[in-house]
Amino acid sequence: MRKIDLQNVIWKEGKYYVAQCLNVDVSSFGKTKKDALANLQEALELYFDGAKISDLLKVEQPTIVKRQLQYA
Repeated sequence: MRKIDLQNVIWKEGKYYVAQCLNVDVSSFGKTKKDALANLQEALELYFDGAKISDLLKVEQPTIVKRQLQYA
């Protein structure tokens, strides 16, 4: 069995937590952080069941950066 390291982020959005993988375009949510991460784990397992590992983006030391946008 092969293993890969993935970078994930989690945040609260309304009454739910959202968990997102930075290496592939996969996300999920749950009522708690634990639920969101468990749901993300399941979604990632399903994703990689049919995906090529070559589709994986290498993400190292991600940084959260705030930006301000002005709009009309």
